[in-house]
Amino acid sequence: MQKSENENIRNAEQGSVSRRDFLKIAGGLAVTAGVTQFISINSLAAVESASVDPGGVKWGMLIDINKCIGCNYCTYACQAVNNLSDDMLYNVVTTETTQNGTEFFLSRPCMQCAEAPCVHVCPVKATYYREDGIVAMDYDRCIGCRYCQVACPYDARVFNWHEPIEKSEMNPTFGVQEVPNRGRGVVEKCHFCSHRIDDGLARNLTPGVDAQATPACVVACPTGARVFGDLNSPESPISKAREEARVTLRLREDLSTEPRVYYIPPDSAYKPPFQRGE
Repeated sequence: MQKSENENIRNAEQGSVSRRDFLKIAGGLAVTAGVTQFISINSLAAVESASVDPGGVKWGMLIDINKCIGCNYCTYACQAVNNLSDDMLYNVVTTETTQNGTEFFLSRPCMQCAEAPCVHVCPVKATYYREDGIVAMDYDRCIGCRYCQVACPYDARVFNWHEPIEKSEMNPTFGVQEVPNRGRGVVEKCHFCSHRIDDGLARNLTPGVDAQATPACVVACPTGARVFGDLNSPESPISKAREEARVTLRLREDLSTEPRVYYIPPDSAYKPPFQRGE
């Protein structure tokens, strides 16, 4: 079933807010790179120390925009694993433009915020934090009020209007269903493939290293644009990638949501227009 025109317009408007802010931040990186990175790392530590064990595992994702080719394999793998129809996307890839006119692809899963507005507004605690920092859903508790969907500044949640589909069109090309179907009338979201993480840890596998224990979107990426791992472990893939990166940033840091999804911005954000193509 196709979305109504009004719903399409509403979704486009909601999505443009976070994307616009991303471009604004990326455009100013040449001046504020060092400050942004310093604030990013230290503010995250401050928030987490007040809410969770600072020494515990905290899963995060890094997306290198320079490596993203817009193939949508991450989206397709997510659809297959979660058995999603085409109008129920946990991960969205859009084409954007830096302030100097260079196009790039922006991929947006759930940001897995350390201070998640969706958790704060849920009246029945259907949205909650796991010990590892993942913002999870209890679909049996969800009453479909959509408060969380309205509160999310990243447009990362989708309402399930329909009965479960039999099988995603991306199955089996991009994977098979791994998550039980959700009932009609609940709000759904990316969960970092927490079922893979839990099963992998039980088998002594390392999320971010072993494919069976790593989110499907990360495994499916043909260019290695996505990196996953424990933000609190200096030996994890994500910690090493962040250390090697010139700078990393997060969407809407001004909101103090403290996302656990980081981005390496486009290289073109560092170049004035006359240097493009060099």
